[in-house]
Order: sequence, then C-alpha cells, then structure tokens
Amino acid sequence: MAQKPSIPKGTRDFGPQEMARRNYIFDTIRSVYAQYGFQQIETPAMENLSTLMGKYGEEGDKLLFKILDSGDFLRGVDPSAFCEGGTPKLAACICEKGLRYDLTVPFARFVVQHRDELTLPFRRFQIQPVWRADRPQKGRYREFYQCDADVVGSDSLLNEVELMQIIDEVFHRFGIRVCIKINNRKILTGIAEMIGQADKIVDITVAIDKLDKIGLDAVNAELAENGIPAEAIERLQPIIKLSGSNKEKLQTMREVLKDSEMGLKGCDEVEFVLNKYALVTAPSLTGRVGGGSALQLDLTLARGLNYYTGCIFEVKALDVEIGSITGGGRYDNLTGIFGMPGLSGVGISFGADRIYDVLNQLDLYPKEVSTTTELLFVNFGDAEAAYSLPAVAAARRSGIRTEIYSDAAKMKKQMAYANARAIPFVAIAGETEMAAGKFTLKDMITGEQLVVSTDELIAKVQS
Repeated sequence: MAQKPSIPKGTRDFGPQEMARRNYIFDTIRSVYAQYGFQQIETPAMENLSTLMGKYGEEGDKLLFKILDSGDFLRGVDPSAFCEGGTPKLAACICEKGLRYDLTVPFARFVVQHRDELTLPFRRFQIQPVWRADRPQKGRYREFYQCDADVVGSDSLLNEVELMQIIDEVFHRFGIRVCIKINNRKILTGIAEMIGQADKIVDITVAIDKLDKIGLDAVNAELAENGIPAEAIERLQPIIKLSGSNKEKLQTMREVLKDSEMGLKGCDEVEFVLNKYALVTAPSLTGRVGGGSALQLDLTLARGLNYYTGCIFEVKALDVEIGSITGGGRYDNLTGIFGMPGLSGVGISFGADRIYDVLNQLDLYPKEVSTTTELLFVNFGDAEAAYSLPAVAAARRSGIRTEIYSDAAKMKKQMAYANARAIPFVAIAGETEMAAGKFTLKDMITGEQLVVSTDELIAKVQS
C-alpha cells in the first residue's frame, strides 16, 4: 500500500486562491518599498554555516536548519565527535551549510561581498522565505516569508522615521489596525548598568522579551535562573511595569538613567523618532481621522537578537490575538563580523505569513484579489473554438484575464466549471452567434445575457 503523502510540520501548501492573496500581500509591500526608493535583491536559500552561526545568540543557533554535507559526510569524522561535545561538535564536522534564519545576516554578507558595486547609503528590500527549527504553533511556522527593508551606510535617525512611515502605510493599505512598539537597546543597556548587571545584558533582554508570552512571574524566574540576584530583579520590576504616555515614560527613564551616558543617549534617540514620526503622521498630512498608527514606547521590548544596538521596533495587530507581525531595529556594526567594521544599518521585516493569517481572520482582502479568470469562452467544437480564438486574444490584449474551455463539452459542464471557478462572465458562440458575427455574453452573477460584438463584449467586461 502506497504511503500517504504529507509535508513537514510547520510548513504549508498554498493553492491558487491562497497564492492570489499572498501575492496581494507581497505586491502591496513591494509597491510601498519602491515608493520610498528601496531596490530589490535576492540571496541564496543556503548560506555557509560560518556566515550564520553566532549571529543570533545561543537560542538562535539552536534553531538553524543545518544541511548535511553531500556524499559520504561521515568520512574522516573522528568517532569521538559522537560522544564528546554533543550535537554542536558533530554538526560542525558533517555540516558546512545551513538554511538562512533571516534575511538580515545574509544581507550583511551581501554588502561586504559587493561593497565595490554599491552606492551608499544603500536602500535594499528583499522578499524571500526563511527557515527556523522552531516548535510549530499558531502563527509560528518553520518555513515562512520575510519582507525586509534596510538602509546601510547612514547613521541618521531619519531612516528610523521613514521605516515607521512604511509600516504605517503598509498596514493602512491592508486595513489592519496596529500599534507600533519602540524601544532602544541603549536604554536596556543603561537599565542593566543601573541594576548592577551590565555583564548580563543578553540574559536580561532575552528574558524580558518573553513577557507577553510567558508572564512576569516566569520572566523573573528565568532571570533568577540566569544568575541575576534577587535585589537586581526587584529593582527591575518598576521599569518592566512602567505605564503612562510616551512623554511620561521618557521623563521617568531619564531620571532612572541619569548616571548612564548610554541609557540617556537611547532616550534621546527614541524621543527624536517619536517627535519626527508625529510630524509626518498628523491627520493633515495623512488625510486620515486620527492620523497614522500609534507609536508606543515599550520598555519591555527587547528583540532577542544580539546584533541590535539602537532603536528596536515591533508591530502588534490590535484586532487579532497573534504574535508580532513586523519587527526590526538598528544594528551599528553587523558587517564588522565580515571584515567591514563601522557600517551602520537599520531595517524592518514584515512577517508575510502572520499578515496572511490576520487578513484571513478579519476578511480584509479586496474582492478582486480572489478573482482569477474574468471571462470564459465556451467550447462546443473545432469550428466554434476557431471562431472564438481571435476574440480570446483580443480580450487578453485588453487586459482581461481570459480562457477558453479546453475540451468540447456540454454546456452544463462548462457552466459548472465557470461557477466553481467564480468566473463572472461567460461568452457563448453557437451557430446563431457565428452567423451574425456576435457572442452571447452571460453575466454569471446577475444572469443577464446580451448579444454583443467582440468590441462590445470587451467593453462590457471591463466596465
């Protein structure tokens, strides 16, 4: 008995309707990126593990899909590798490549490799799949698309402001209400200094970044497990629970971080972005009631990736329970790990798969997105098909998505096909229509039928 086919957990098939919807997402994001002057690139699905390892922190390294070397990958491997050092040591012996975990690290590699070909600042966007060996759950997949935009070669915080505008514009076009959360890794560093745990900044940020997922008690327990003293954890609580307006939070943090030069610099950067974003998203400029999407300072936002150094961002949908649907931040020296130090960058990434789920739950797709073929020509036989083919070609030249039924078949079967495909118009040519040089055009929604010429048929469908 043949084995029933299946796909790996955390992956999905997409049929024609799903692909039409996904392309709507990609096309919308792509058009906004282009509007802001970003240029598209692509990088390979595989990268050398030396490019990927060590860039995402210890937890990220565990989630990398590693690819076995081709051929006899065990040849020459020291048997002790199976016993000593565990999986990481063995993987280093038999795997040279891995699937990309995100698009940012491959982009940093791209910039260094092609540095002589690029004009700085370089504004790039990239829409491709990434892979993570994560536990599949609602809104979390092992294979998913990211839609990234980055600016490298510029220290200006205006780049952060423009990226916030892009986020606002994309979700406005989708009709999704969102809150854009902002924080700064310099503020987090200042907090770690303030509680006397500067050397534990990574452990602190990784833990508090999970606050929304696991709750305050579990975060505190994780901090304790990572060696953070109880006194330091206690001093952290008012910051984690801090509420109020953006202005009030910043004022409080300036007082808390008054002895931290790094922390105060982070406050300055956040204040700059908040103020400039407010200028460009006022109702008078956006033409929207209430202006642009809310930009909210969230001191628990940490973005667990180690390469962030400045402002960090995360976007939450307001009307659907799901994880972040966009994220990003400033990384001042990511290319330094590839031998090109001092090149600053900042970027965002839209999670296309989560956006897809949100649009599905809220039923926000435009009606035309689900429409594939707009006009079907019925096929009664060779003579009728030959008569219809010039009109089929004319309709396509006019931009109408058109097909002719492939096989000569009964009218009932062809109409059932049109209904199943939700094709709105059907053109029929029998002996009577052919003698008059006309077609009968049926509106499948209203049932209305008209006898028309080819030009009239095209005009009717287009209208």
